[in-house]
Amino acid sequence: MSQVAPPETSLRAGAHPRDVLQGAQAGAITLPVCDHYSGVEVRMRKSLQLQAEMTQEFGVCVFDVTLDCEDGAPVGGEAEHAALVSELALAAAPQARVAVRVHPVDHPAFHADIQTIVGRAGARLCHIMVPKVETLDDVVLAVKALDAAGAPHLLVHALIESPAAVHRAFDIAAHPRLQSLSFGLMDFVSAHGGAIPADAMGSAGQFSHPLVVRAKLEIASACHAHGKVPSHSVVTEFSDATAMENAARVASQTLGFTRMWSIHPSQIRPILQAMAPSEKDIALACEVLLAAQQAAWAPISHGGRLHDRASYRFFWQVLKRAHATGRAMPTEAQPFFKP
Repeated sequence: MSQVAPPETSLRAGAHPRDVLQGAQAGAITLPVCDHYSGVEVRMRKSLQLQAEMTQEFGVCVFDVTLDCEDGAPVGGEAEHAALVSELALAAAPQARVAVRVHPVDHPAFHADIQTIVGRAGARLCHIMVPKVETLDDVVLAVKALDAAGAPHLLVHALIESPAAVHRAFDIAAHPRLQSLSFGLMDFVSAHGGAIPADAMGSAGQFSHPLVVRAKLEIASACHAHGKVPSHSVVTEFSDATAMENAARVASQTLGFTRMWSIHPSQIRPILQAMAPSEKDIALACEVLLAAQQAAWAPISHGGRLHDRASYRFFWQVLKRAHATGRAMPTEAQPFFKP
């Protein structure tokens, strides 16, 4: 095993990995691995409170809260709901990560959502989720609306929910303002007119039906090709923590997703548990990176294996994911994440 120098020595020996490890993996976006959705007022308030409590617990914001207009607003009450969402975003804690799912770009309430929410609270939002994105033009339209509302900084997340949208996932993911693609499982299954059975919407069936798995792989691949974040679909069995954790583990370890939706507070911790690196992986990543830093990022031998810039990028992503999920970090690696 390579000898790891004390943190003070190692930090003097070479540059920070974020400055040295250039390339697709090193430059990939790191977002909280859980995106929690709520649309009813009492649940939105509780979600923001839970986020603040868990940020205090973990020392980092471990999940986003997405306030939902598409499914949360009552028919005819879209304007009032948008106003409420604006107020909640503005009242959120300074360190909060708050997003909003607006109505689809072809919905009558879309532009009003943007003007009300982004116009009032755009500075407090981390992104806007646009549902039912079918083409790159939908993203372009959403970006123009954000710019018109005075938020040229605000990033877009898109929800892919149809076979045609999956076909265009690579084009959609290429847009520079797009940060993440999510997979809309239930709408995707429904769009097949009964050709996909209902159990493909469940926690187990969605990982076995070929059309569903193919769609997920296309979305994950499109995101990784363009340095964006693939976000996995929901698990509707919200009272089954084991099913939730198993689904999140398969999504991350087999299908390449680095983020997942939560639709109930009980799903947040299982997602964090499944998508966080293990203690063993964190320790190995720390050892390899500190040894590489001591070697000025030249190739090294560690545990009988050769490591170079390619594996250094991989292990840096492991540590970034560990930090994002609130995992305990070895003392030697903690300076990597100090301001």
